[in-house]
Amino acid sequence: MGSLSLAEIAIFVEKNMTPFLQAENLSKRFGEQLLFDNISFTIFEHQKIALIARNGTGKTTLMELLAGNDTPESGQITRTGDIRIGYLKQIPDLDENNTVFEAVFQSGDIIVETIRNFEEALRLNHKDEITKYTELMERHHAWDYEVKVKQILTQLKITNYDQRIAELSGGQRKRVALANVLINEPDLLMLDEPTNHLDLEMIEWLENYLEKTKITLFMVTHDRYFLDRVCNEILEMEGNTIYRYRGNYSYFLEKRQDRMDSTAAVVEKAKNLLRTELEWSRRMPQARGHKSKYRMDRVDELKIKASQNLNVDNIELSMNSSRIGNKILDLYHISKSYDSLCLIKDFSYKFQRFEKVGIVGKNGTGKSTFLNIVTGNVEADSGTVEIGQTIRFGYYQQTGIEFDPGDKVIDVVQKIAEVINFEDGRKLTASQLLTTFLFPPDTQYSFVEKLSGGEKRRLYLCTILMTNPNFLILDEPTNDLDIMTLAVLEEYLRVFQGCVIIVSHDRYFMDKIVDHLFVFDGEGTIKDFPGSYTIWRNKQLDDEELEKKKLRKPEAKETSKPIKLKERKLTFNEKKELELLEKDIEAFEIEKAQINDDLNSGTLTSIELQEKSTRFSLISDILEEKEMRWLELSEI
Repeated sequence: MGSLSLAEIAIFVEKNMTPFLQAENLSKRFGEQLLFDNISFTIFEHQKIALIARNGTGKTTLMELLAGNDTPESGQITRTGDIRIGYLKQIPDLDENNTVFEAVFQSGDIIVETIRNFEEALRLNHKDEITKYTELMERHHAWDYEVKVKQILTQLKITNYDQRIAELSGGQRKRVALANVLINEPDLLMLDEPTNHLDLEMIEWLENYLEKTKITLFMVTHDRYFLDRVCNEILEMEGNTIYRYRGNYSYFLEKRQDRMDSTAAVVEKAKNLLRTELEWSRRMPQARGHKSKYRMDRVDELKIKASQNLNVDNIELSMNSSRIGNKILDLYHISKSYDSLCLIKDFSYKFQRFEKVGIVGKNGTGKSTFLNIVTGNVEADSGTVEIGQTIRFGYYQQTGIEFDPGDKVIDVVQKIAEVINFEDGRKLTASQLLTTFLFPPDTQYSFVEKLSGGEKRRLYLCTILMTNPNFLILDEPTNDLDIMTLAVLEEYLRVFQGCVIIVSHDRYFMDKIVDHLFVFDGEGTIKDFPGSYTIWRNKQLDDEELEKKKLRKPEAKETSKPIKLKERKLTFNEKKELELLEKDIEAFEIEKAQINDDLNSGTLTSIELQEKSTRFSLISDILEEKEMRWLELSEI
């Protein structure tokens, strides 16, 4: 291929990739609001793309169009051949009457249907059906696929197959829908905020899964660590224009800043030229004849360029925080249980001024209960909560959005205050504040019910901060907020002159803000960890690896005795799976060796080199999975 730049290599690779989906000149409105106009882009096979845009600009609407659930006002979407699209909605649309088992295995794919029927026969112990579907599993070579299915269900903690969808929480529904879309292995996987309602452990598993798989991916997410590791291209939708960045989130930040700097220079130049042209037009009214029309047209063009809004990231959140005294919040021997479930056991802590604490723990370990005890919304079973006289809480809750749908956006703010005071002495009217929070005048007089989920979250955040709290409690503040708003919120919290408690599954957000962590273990114990989320998680992984090594030592001694019988034997299905694994591993190793020889031969064309390299990488990943499973079965 010679000496090519990274950009040239990317273009070369793309030219040799299959276009899965092409969006051409798409336009869409929501009522009177124009979401996007005349946008075009292509999704190629094996690309992993993240879509970034502000709340309310139509990210979810665009996903619905691509998935075929809605139609554009103009433009067209072309799908290559009969590619299968799997779409995880931000709020899953599941049949309330279905069981978890029915929802998870809902599919038109023959292999998934075979596994579903086989698993159902096993659950119900129907021997004739087991025999029938065992033969079909053999015929469709479905054993490897079944192993992957079970791994997905295990990692997403889906075990109660008989539970009705109607009985599930929002987080449980999200996991069921995610399991279904992953199990079906579509050609193009579309995910709208996949990490919402997942705990940190599940987010890390999904991150690793998507990073390793060769599936084509198009997603919207606010989780920047997730985005950075999984995606290799970013589409930014701004001002009815699509900008492409061939790299991860870190690369996007760098190149976006370059673009903004370049645009700023163009706008400044346009403003200078506009001043010159306007002076000419005022001095020379007699020159406005036919020969000067081109200069008047130029004035109109310069006005458009010079009026571009470059303050896209300047959401000012510098509201006053009330004075904070010496006594903040003291907790003495707090305990809380629900029946036999102990969430908090004998916890004591004294908060200091300007302290920023993160709370981590799996779902259901008592994090939200703790926040409600602190704010007085829930009473502890025992112990004492003492709150300083100067403390004014600002509590941003997961379920705190309770706006009157009949209210206009400006009504929501004016109910709290007509004028808002800032730390630097400035004063803003309710309308000016909303404009600062990216609610332009035309949106301010729209009804709240017309706002997107992210816009409602941004409005809710605005109402919390404008009450001048000095102790902020944020329960999952990052859900549904766009990345741009999150970046500004992080800066506000960094300089906030008060205390902060944050519950969040957003690792990037936590790392930037908190000084230390309260770690909930699920058995009532809360440990104070002196460091960021990443430091804590790395320590946790090191401890887990150390524990595994300790457990391996006695096992090694036992397995070295060939006469010692294992406690359990391989099942019929596991024996079949082991035999198939041995055959597959041998075949893939032969193919891998052959490809390696081909790559080193020096006779391949550039296109063949690309194809062979891709296949070599795929086989390496498959072999690693199969060898791990073979080791697991061979030790039984």
